[in-house]
Amino acid sequence: MASRAMITTGTHGTFGLGSSMPFPPGFNVKKPQLTPRKASEPEKRPSLISPIVDAGLGKTMPQGYKATVAQLGTFELPEQVTGGSRDRRLGKALVQAWRKDGIIQIAMNDTQKKLCDDAMAASRRFFKKPHSEKAACVDSQSYAGYIASGEEVTDGIADYSEIFTITKDLDASDPRVRARWPCHGPCPWPDVEMKDPMVRYSDILGAEGEKLLKLVELGLDVAPGSLTRYTRDGWHHTRVLRFPPRNATNGRGKEGRGIGSHTDYGLFVISAQDDVGALFIRRPSQNEAFANWRKSAAGFKEDADDWVYVPPAYGVHTVILGDMMQYLTRNYLRATPHKVGLNTRERFAFAYFHEPSFQAVLKPLETGCGGGLSKDNVSCSSQEEEEEEEEEEEGIHYGTHFTNMFMRNYPDRITTKRLLAEDRYSLLARPELRIMART
Repeated sequence: MASRAMITTGTHGTFGLGSSMPFPPGFNVKKPQLTPRKASEPEKRPSLISPIVDAGLGKTMPQGYKATVAQLGTFELPEQVTGGSRDRRLGKALVQAWRKDGIIQIAMNDTQKKLCDDAMAASRRFFKKPHSEKAACVDSQSYAGYIASGEEVTDGIADYSEIFTITKDLDASDPRVRARWPCHGPCPWPDVEMKDPMVRYSDILGAEGEKLLKLVELGLDVAPGSLTRYTRDGWHHTRVLRFPPRNATNGRGKEGRGIGSHTDYGLFVISAQDDVGALFIRRPSQNEAFANWRKSAAGFKEDADDWVYVPPAYGVHTVILGDMMQYLTRNYLRATPHKVGLNTRERFAFAYFHEPSFQAVLKPLETGCGGGLSKDNVSCSSQEEEEEEEEEEEGIHYGTHFTNMFMRNYPDRITTKRLLAEDRYSLLARPELRIMART
């Protein structure tokens, strides 16, 4: 089948992407009805359509929140990224959409839908287990495994989310585990019924993540490999999430909150949610400055106005950008602040983090987007200039950034206590933890 770069709406089927006009403000999406172009059909000139506004999309918004409702377009990714003109137009449209809305939607193919459904069923089975069985799924070396409701802390306040984190599953014989590298260890699976569908779904999300990263390179007009070179042996991981219904909270955290306002720490996050809904994001704004790698953005504008509710849509992944994409592009693409409420029903979701290698030392891109990535186009204070100059020289070590985030979020976890007690944190400065392995 020929490579395609398409945009989809639940009402009108499948349309191509235009390159001569700005990307439109958004599209109503419910259940995308994908209509693939047959290989024998001639490639049509891309076109644009106007958004279809559906006031009913806001009906799933949790009570007590003030927010506008997102009307998002849905992109269909090509089977392969070849670097051709259609891929380049798609990459530019993705970049435009992120710069405008802070979030995009990607249509799942049939295989992804099946794997997502299987993983969702496994998630529901796991979270129904007795607390004693879930609590046993913890590893003292990695941050993988079960996280009880109230254990995760955002901006000093406990969250209600219940989580199973899937990190790189490393056997005790792995040289990095034997050398006591921070955050390296096995994933404590409860059983094969949980492991198999989660691994299959995570693997296919990893392939989608690499495809997206290649398209971003095209959209930014940077050389192939400018971003993907950092994801060799990427520290990709998945968070399987359950949120209790609002009337069944356990007295911890802030009433009605699933996860407090924050930005994510890596390149981007590919998420799927069920039909309940509770995700809120902030659109990019030149007036809202933050750099989570310097100072925590946890709690950012938590109670402010101008939040945007992202209603659930069947058969799509949502993708938001993280700290390292913001850093690499000198704020041209910004991490998206987001938070999660609690609704009247329990809610299930996945968040897959497409990340650099734990050993990667990242440095900002020098050119791209017609000069948009140039350092000269970044305005900042004198103190920020000094910090940026230091970062320019040293770069950001992703392993240290990741470790800092998890230590901050889980101060009482056995993994944090062991990491500190055995002085594993100091290992992050060693050269072998800052040179990416060749693959």
